Amino acid sequence: MKNIAKIIIALTCAAMALSCAKELEEGEKGGFGSKYLQVNLYDQATIDEVFAQGNTAFRYLAYLYSFIPEDESISNREGWVVARSDEAQFSWTQWVNYLTFREGSYSSATTVTYSGSMDTAGFLTWEKFYKGIAQCSIFLDNIDKMKEYRDKKPEEIAQIVNQMKGEARFLRAYYYYVLVRQYGPVYLWKDAEGNPVTPDLKIDPATIERNTMQECFDFIIKELDESIALLPIHVGDYGEQTKTMLGRATKGAAMAVKARVALMQASPLYNGQNGTGLYDGFVSKTNGQKFFPEYDANKWDIAAQAQKDLIDLAETGEYALVQNTVSSDNPMQVAASDYEAVFQKEWNSETIWGWWKRVSTEYYIGGVRNAGQGIILTLPSGLEGQGGYSGVTPSLKLVDAFPMQATGRYPLQLGNMYQKTNGRLDYSKPNVDPLSGYKADGWTEGYKVPVNADWAPAFKAHNSTVGRDARFYQCLVPNGFPWPNNHENKKKFFTCYNSSSCSSPWVPSGDANRVGYIWRKWYPTNYQIDSWEAWHITAVYPSIRLAEIYLNYAECLIEKPAPDLAEACVYINKVRNRAGLNNIEEAYPGIDADRDLLREALRMERMVEFNGETVRHYDCVRWMIAKEQYTTDNWTLKCSAPTYEESYKRVNDDFNGSGAPTFIDRDYLFPIYAQHLAEMTSMTQNPGF
Repeated sequence: MKNIAKIIIALTCAAMALSCAKELEEGEKGGFGSKYLQVNLYDQATIDEVFAQGNTAFRYLAYLYSFIPEDESISNREGWVVARSDEAQFSWTQWVNYLTFREGSYSSATTVTYSGSMDTAGFLTWEKFYKGIAQCSIFLDNIDKMKEYRDKKPEEIAQIVNQMKGEARFLRAYYYYVLVRQYGPVYLWKDAEGNPVTPDLKIDPATIERNTMQECFDFIIKELDESIALLPIHVGDYGEQTKTMLGRATKGAAMAVKARVALMQASPLYNGQNGTGLYDGFVSKTNGQKFFPEYDANKWDIAAQAQKDLIDLAETGEYALVQNTVSSDNPMQVAASDYEAVFQKEWNSETIWGWWKRVSTEYYIGGVRNAGQGIILTLPSGLEGQGGYSGVTPSLKLVDAFPMQATGRYPLQLGNMYQKTNGRLDYSKPNVDPLSGYKADGWTEGYKVPVNADWAPAFKAHNSTVGRDARFYQCLVPNGFPWPNNHENKKKFFTCYNSSSCSSPWVPSGDANRVGYIWRKWYPTNYQIDSWEAWHITAVYPSIRLAEIYLNYAECLIEKPAPDLAEACVYINKVRNRAGLNNIEEAYPGIDADRDLLREALRMERMVEFNGETVRHYDCVRWMIAKEQYTTDNWTLKCSAPTYEESYKRVNDDFNGSGAPTFIDRDYLFPIYAQHLAEMTSMTQNPGF
């Protein structure tokens, strides 16, 4: 195989007189493997100049962050898994590219075009993150050349260099984690001693094979441990606390990623496949080695400790759940405002690691990016003069998941939410928990939304939308509800059935809400959108937050060999109480002695708390429940109905965009793109592709 291209350095230093990036081409263009596996430094003098000065070295470090996945983009790029999962439903009937993956009618050769490039479904993920890994290695191999930085003394520069090494090592480990969560075992770019490669190491793409799943986990955790030892607790420890520093890796960020990876390796898909033998035949075609390990119960103890280490750091005052953000006699309003602040209050106490939201793959540390793209895709048409697209909406299953405020119970039976029709979950046949207080049918006259709408008049509400927890009203706007904006002359209800009187009327094609619910989680309350410029909302995406670590720890306490259900309840309750709910033991008496029931409650709480945050899909995959939970029909409210009352009927024939959502065993791991495998001829494809 020819060495087609050699990536050297890609460094965003346009203002500099240096040219620090160049791609050398030899022979044909387009070879994937050689683009990231053949890395040479073509101009050592230039490299020396770049790294000798602190200012240019810091710019290179900032570039390493540009590969961070766009998890916040919930319809494309890495965030596409939100709409792939059971927490979301597409409203777009014309975006068949994305719907293809929901219905399972794809292969390793399937491509998807978005904004003129093959962008979504993860196919570029493989190439993108190996490029990021290569750039991190280049940085680590050269950063010791930094000798000058402002007026710092040599010993101060040495400390800064160590911290920068910690960042690069953290990012390299994180990019491997992103690959593993999508593909399972991947190729580790390291030498025979297990050390990461230096940038000039030659690799023939035709000879490489994937490492085992355990080797991948061990390598990532080792890298994170080394970065934890080098990173500061606060970004201000670099010598300054400025907006440009926020989003940089810290000790807590590395511990949080380690906590995720440790939880992942303990989970069923990666730890014995629940005894199903799913990956018993998944072996290397070069040496016959099994890629996945046998079940090891002790991994739950290891995962529990990783969560607890970070919780201990949080309890020193480093992190805390966002609470008591407003003074109000209305506890529902307090809970809703607290939850909203998690996403609208930049760099709040709950955010362990995050980044500025983006609308494209361009990203610089501390750069203010607008979050309009993600918001405009989810908000309804006809909104306040400049409406959205209603492209991705909450699913009816997510709607059904939010607890009841009065009882604290989930509306439907834990672990058995729906009956089935023709082997598929039927959202029109919910198994209602009779003790929850939920009503699936009927109407409440004179209803007023309990949060963020004191100004709104009373209206007729469907009983399924009444009495839910504060997060329900903070995240969703059901058909017929007021939009959360008290702007003068802009007060409007969100209505989406087939009538010209609707604010967002149903239409047979184009941009329209076809589900009956809209996501407003990322929309600031009382924010006025009256021009396209108003979509540009500065926001931070809290990629890993303390609530996740609490629920991670609770899960580990439930699953470890010697479970501690009472302690698990303590951490579940921290999250529930912030949402204004009672303790889980009060909602479900005896649950602290029922491992199976508590497990189901924990999973429901995660679905609700992290809705739309790129968590649900990876949870369903690692728990191995996606095959059961995703296989359903395109259930919606009957938005094509001519009246409000008729529109609340649940139907599976109103959305005609594509086939029904389906998930089979092969879908737990995403395929390596066929064009990539054409070069990496010794590499084993994921089962089923």
